[in-house]
Amino acid sequence: MVDVILVGILLVITGFAAVAFSVLSASGKAKGEVRGAGVVMIGPIPIIFGSDAKWVGIVIGLVILLMILSLSLSKV
Repeated sequence: MVDVILVGILLVITGFAAVAFSVLSASGKAKGEVRGAGVVMIGPIPIIFGSDAKWVGIVIGLVILLMILSLSLSKV
């Protein structure tokens, strides 16, 4: 059980370090446009949002894959 907690803590620290590194390395580069999309799963209902149709399409595909995977792995 301790190993799982240690792995979780290390993943959180790695995530914070990756975000900090990307923010610090991109601070001098003010050019560019940010495009992306995301999903919020509330139970079985996905709420998809985004700023670009291409990324929204990719997220829809990933949500469908995630729902199929979760249904196939459920023990109900």
